[in-house]
Amino acid sequence: MSLPSPTTRTPRPTVPFACAALALTVLSTACGARIEEDGTAASTTTVLRCGEEVEYTTPRRAVAYEGGSADKLFALGLADHVHGYVMPPANPPVEESPWAEDYARVEFLGDDLLNRELVVEAEADLVVAGWRSGFSDERGITPRILDGLGIQSFMHTESCYNYPGFPERETPFEGLYTDLERLGAIFGVPERAEELVEGYRERVERVVEQAPEGDPVSVFLYDSGTDQAFTAGSQVPPQDIISHAGGENVFGDLDERWTRVGWEAVVDADPEVIIVLDYGEQSAEDKIDFLTSFPALAEVPAVVEENFFVLDYNEGISGPRNIDGLERFADYLRALEEDPA
Repeated sequence: MSLPSPTTRTPRPTVPFACAALALTVLSTACGARIEEDGTAASTTTVLRCGEEVEYTTPRRAVAYEGGSADKLFALGLADHVHGYVMPPANPPVEESPWAEDYARVEFLGDDLLNRELVVEAEADLVVAGWRSGFSDERGITPRILDGLGIQSFMHTESCYNYPGFPERETPFEGLYTDLERLGAIFGVPERAEELVEGYRERVERVVEQAPEGDPVSVFLYDSGTDQAFTAGSQVPPQDIISHAGGENVFGDLDERWTRVGWEAVVDADPEVIIVLDYGEQSAEDKIDFLTSFPALAEVPAVVEENFFVLDYNEGISGPRNIDGLERFADYLRALEEDPA
């Protein structure tokens, strides 16, 4: 994945002084109100968008890009505030989602990459996506551009570590919790967000407590690729899925999100387990067939022992299903420890 190109800096959105004084993760709630066309008051709140203070008005026609964005909104019970979603073909069918009923209630807006024309036509008042995974300088849809159009935007904290001008760094799971808390503030449901995050933290803690003892299992995540391997660095959810379950991401020292590595580096890492990310036209089974027939990997322990774990796409990108993926992978590692043969 290429690094973001510099953007031209434009003035920040105006932030009320009373709200700016409370600049924490969620800076404030209900710092003011605006009157909508129907005469009702719309709450405003100031929240960090990556590292930038931005004032939000309660959205009524949010547009989500990819499953992780929509899942965060639906997990918070915000389907009534969502106009629709954009879902690239790589994403598994929404009918398989725990929030399938919510997806059915809102509009499917397209299966292409996020673009400015689409959100303008949808009359969106908030766009939820990631930096460089939704928002893009090259495609002409960035938070700055949307600011100029009067359209609010929200970026996944997990994607903020290299956001130009206002970077923010969190571990992937902490980024998930932060997103839920910030969205809860923006939509006026902070208690709901707090309860949700507390439940996720408890589930993660139970996994950590049950992790196998001893040295962590070395784990390589295989996304795709033949000439090179597309894999997970330290800035994406599989990093925390692997580490909290009792493993070690063999490329966790790379300060990247999704990145390419040479096969020689994979062989040198000598992984004991390979996680296969399941998405797109190439099935997980086909990916495993490639890995097991690829001569360069013939002596790698994970291939020799056929230690493959299939991770669903929406368990691997930032979203509530990260916790499901963690629990499943932790069960797999524990079973592997009990029956290493």
